[in-house]
Amino acid sequence: MVAPEGLTGKSIVALGVIDALIRNLGSVAVFRPLVTSKGRDKVLEALLAQPAVDLSYDEAVGVTYADVRANADDALASIVHKYGELAESHDTIVIVGSDYTDVMGSTELTFNARIAANLNAPVALAVSASDRTPEQTVQLAQGSIAELRSNHANAMAVIATRTPLGDEPDYASALAEALPDLVTGAIPAHPLLVAPSFADQVGAVDGRILHGKPEKVELESQSVLVCGMTLPNVLARLQPASTVIVPGDRSELIPGVLLAHTSGAFPQITGMILVGGYDIPPTISALIDTVHHELPIALTDLGTYTTAERLFNLEGTMTSSPRKLELGRRLFDENVDAAALLAAMDVAPSNIRTPLMFEYQLTEMARKDKRRIVLPESGDDRILEAASLVLRRGTAGIVLLGNATDIKNRASSLGFSLEGAEIVSLDEPELVERFSEEYARLRAKKGVTIEQARAKMTDPSYFGTMMVHLGMADGMVSGAVNTTANTIRPSLEFIKTRPGVSVVSSSFLMCMADRVDVYGDCAVNPDPTAEQLADITVSSAETAVAFGIEPRVAMLSYSTGESGSGADVDKVRAATELVKERAPELKVEGPIQFDAAVDMTVGSKKMPGSEVAGRATVFIFPDLNTGNNTYKAVQRSAGALAVGPVLQGLNKPVNDLSRGALVDDIVNTIAITAIQAQHS
Repeated sequence: MVAPEGLTGKSIVALGVIDALIRNLGSVAVFRPLVTSKGRDKVLEALLAQPAVDLSYDEAVGVTYADVRANADDALASIVHKYGELAESHDTIVIVGSDYTDVMGSTELTFNARIAANLNAPVALAVSASDRTPEQTVQLAQGSIAELRSNHANAMAVIATRTPLGDEPDYASALAEALPDLVTGAIPAHPLLVAPSFADQVGAVDGRILHGKPEKVELESQSVLVCGMTLPNVLARLQPASTVIVPGDRSELIPGVLLAHTSGAFPQITGMILVGGYDIPPTISALIDTVHHELPIALTDLGTYTTAERLFNLEGTMTSSPRKLELGRRLFDENVDAAALLAAMDVAPSNIRTPLMFEYQLTEMARKDKRRIVLPESGDDRILEAASLVLRRGTAGIVLLGNATDIKNRASSLGFSLEGAEIVSLDEPELVERFSEEYARLRAKKGVTIEQARAKMTDPSYFGTMMVHLGMADGMVSGAVNTTANTIRPSLEFIKTRPGVSVVSSSFLMCMADRVDVYGDCAVNPDPTAEQLADITVSSAETAVAFGIEPRVAMLSYSTGESGSGADVDKVRAATELVKERAPELKVEGPIQFDAAVDMTVGSKKMPGSEVAGRATVFIFPDLNTGNNTYKAVQRSAGALAVGPVLQGLNKPVNDLSRGALVDDIVNTIAITAIQAQHS
C-alpha cells in the first residue's frame, strides 16, 4: 500500500484490505517499513488494534526516517531482514508504505518502490483526488506507476481517495478506462474522516476545558460556526456536530445555544469555544447550570479571527476514533471490489471459517443489499449503541420507535451518533389509525374491534411488527426488554408462516474454531411432531444457505440408521423421509447419532458412503430439551460462539433477543435479520 504524496487517505485502503483478508483467511500481519522518528506511528497502532492482527508494535516496524537518512541501503537491508522474520510466522502480511511525514534525500515514492521490489510485494497505489479532476487523478496514477515500474515494483491496483462525495463513479470510470489491467476504485471524501475532535480543536487554540465529560470532549467536530450575530440568526445556522465560536463578551448567547442543543428541535453540536479570555459571568453560570447538558465548553485567550483561522485549517486523522474506522471500512467495501483485489494479490480463500471471520462476513453480506430493520426498544441503552454501530458500518437502515427528542438526547448523552436513523413516534395519528384498521381487518374473525386494535398498537412490538407487515421495514429485532412471547406473538398473529411451513422454529449459528454449523430447533418447539420436525429441517437448511453454509443435514437421535427402534427414533426416521420427499435435492441422513454426524471415522463405519456422516453442517435435534442443552454444552465446553436464536419460517423476518443480550449480540442479530430479509 503506497501513495505518491502525504494525506491521501491511504489508511482507508490499508484497513479495507486487512478486513478483506480477515474475512477470507482469518488472520493477517501488518508491517510498516518506514515510520517517523518522533513518537509512535498512530496509523500503525490503529491497524494493529484490529481483530485478528496479533503482533506487537516493535515486530511490525522496519526503520525510521533517521535510519534512511543515515544510510538508505543499510536501512533497506534492515527492512528486508525484519520482514523476513515476520514472514516466518505469518502467511499473509499487509505492508503499509510511508506517510511523507519527514524529509528524505531521495523521493519517498522511489524508496517505497524499492521496498516493494525487495520484498516481492505487489503494490496497491492510493492517489488523492482532492482538488483534482478525474483526468488529473489518472495522470498522477500513471506517473506513479511508471516510477514504481522503473524501480522494479509492480502495481496491481489503483484506488482514488478523497474524491468529491457523489462523484466517485466518474473517477472510478476514468481509472478503469485508463488502466484496464489493474483493479481500480474510488473512495469518496467524507467530512467525518478528516474531522478533528473537540479536544484537538481546544489544543489548537491553546484553550482549556470549562465543562464537559472526557468522552464528550473526544467527539469529532465536522464544521465551525462563528457566532457574531443575534441568537435567532445563530439558531438558524446551527449544523449537526459543529463547533460554535462565541465571543466571550456575548455571554448571553451561551444559554440560548445550550437550550437549542438539548431541545431536540435543533441540530446537536459538538462543543462551544468562548474566545477573548473572558470568564463566564456568575449570572450566566447560574442560568446555564439549570440546563441539564453535557456539552463541552472551552475558553481561549485568542481572538475570534485567530481562533476561527486555526480551526478552519485543522484536520483529524482517519484512525483517531472507532467510528471513523467503521466509516472507513464501509466506504472501502462500498466502492472497491475486494474480491478482485484479493484475486490480484493471489490470495486463495481459506476453507477455515473462524468466529471472527463469520462476524465480518455477516456485516459484508448484509451491506451488499441493505435492508431496513425496526428496533422497538429504543429506551434501552444497548439498543441505541447497537443502532449507532450498525449505522456506522452500513449494515442496515435503522428505524427506532419512540419520542425523537428523548431518543436523540439520550444517544447524545451516551456519545452515540444516530445520524441516518429514522425515528417514528408511537403516537403518530395517521400511522396509529392505519395500523389499527389493518390489525382489526386481519383479526376480524377473532372478534377484534377497532378500539381493541388501537390498544394493541400502543405496544411497540405490535407497532413494529405492523411496520414489517406493511413493508415500511424489512424486519424487526426485539427482546432486549420484552419477553420472547411478546416479540413472537404479533408475528404469529398477522405476519404468519411462509407457504408450506406449518411451524415457526429457531436455529443457532454455532461458530466453532474453524467452521460454522447450524443447530435447530433449540429455542421454540418443545416436542415437535414428525411433520413439524421436517418443517424445522427444511427451514434450517434454508437458513444455512442464506449464510453461506452448504447444508449437509443430520437428523439426530440416539440411534443411527436402522439399528434402533422406539417412538423417539421412529419420529426422526419418519421426519427424515418427509424431508426427502419435500426437498429431494437436500443431503440428509437420519436417524443419526451426533458422533457419527461429526466424526469421519465413526461416520464411515456406521454409514459408509454417506455424504453427510462425519461432515454434517446442519444438526436437527428431536426435541427442545436435547437441542437447548446441546447448544449450551457446546457453547460452554468447546468455546463456541452461539449466534441466535434465528427465527425461521415466517413470511418476513422477526428475531428475538435474550434480555441479557450484549451490544455485539444485538448488532449480529440485526445483520442476521437483514440477511434473512434479502431472502424473504
